Amino acid sequence: MKRRDFLKKAGIGAAAAAAATAVNAPFVHAQKTIQWKMVTTWPPKLPFLQTGAERLAKRVEQMSGGKFKIRVYAAGELVPAFGSFEAVSNGTVQAGSGAAYYWAGKAPASQWFAAVPFGLNADGMAAWFWGGDGLKLWEEVYKPFNLIPRPAGTTGVQMGGWFNKKINTIDDFKGLKMRIPGLGGKVLAKAGGTVVLTPGGEIFTNLERGVIDATEWVGPLHDFIMGFHKVAKYYYYPGWHEPGTVLENFFNKKAYESLPKDYQLMLDIATAETYNWMLAGFNAGNGAALEKLITQHKVNLVRFPEKVMAQLRKLAQDTLEEIAAKDPMSKKVNDNFKKFQKQIGIWGEVSEKAYYDLIAEKYSLKK
Repeated sequence: MKRRDFLKKAGIGAAAAAAATAVNAPFVHAQKTIQWKMVTTWPPKLPFLQTGAERLAKRVEQMSGGKFKIRVYAAGELVPAFGSFEAVSNGTVQAGSGAAYYWAGKAPASQWFAAVPFGLNADGMAAWFWGGDGLKLWEEVYKPFNLIPRPAGTTGVQMGGWFNKKINTIDDFKGLKMRIPGLGGKVLAKAGGTVVLTPGGEIFTNLERGVIDATEWVGPLHDFIMGFHKVAKYYYYPGWHEPGTVLENFFNKKAYESLPKDYQLMLDIATAETYNWMLAGFNAGNGAALEKLITQHKVNLVRFPEKVMAQLRKLAQDTLEEIAAKDPMSKKVNDNFKKFQKQIGIWGEVSEKAYYDLIAEKYSLKK
């Protein structure tokens, strides 16, 4: 009798334990498998940009226990490079990866969320998004397009670009055909240059054939991979046009909001992690790549003249104000950006800048 009593109680206990386990199990186990498609503006397997999107997909699949899968397509594999915004907006696919300044023709204010000439660096942009109003404003800009944006990575400070002619004065930009997107491109046009927009996978050929006279891309790591040192004479710095370029993931609003809340959180967490991973990767790789370009390939590394920088800064200020005057949303974003830049600049003056000035001589290119 005691034995039967014990077995009966043990059975009840086991059932209760099983029930408790089921109740406390991760919610994802109860979900059916969800499959998304993501299209990007990047060439296949391009480090950090395309592979960042692929890494995001892996992270989400891992966190969901294999229940949330995203198939990533490089530029041209499913839609053209610059067709990703529309494809996600109209729901053809659920997600996209690119840079917000590519969509200036659809939403002028979008450009501020990628890069602002003489604006914030990578740390400053992150502070604006997550410590200020940046992300909230970005969501407001994309809302009419049925999109939800997320900062998905940053290149850090970029290089000034590859040129086949010397830039000694501001007049040297006149008639120059350059691949340069976003607000930086508008500044170049104001200086008399001709802006040519082309996907990353076509830049080398266009530069080699003389379709363009100059191009900017990212920095030493990527530029070396792209082979620009083989078809351009001069490598200019600093990247005044993109001091802290931010890349983006954007999700179809209806698709995102139809996800379980924990899946939405997975996307947000994986995207934020990719932001930090990408910046670390570029910072780690750019120095070694730059040294290789200088020592092994004898690249002509040239700093833009100070007078040219001062004139470009003035043109940049004029450009931003002109765009803001024509578009209420751009004005709202620009005003907020300027206010935040001033606020964070006070701290930057006595922290980052003071420290870099202190150690600059040790790492000077002149040594």
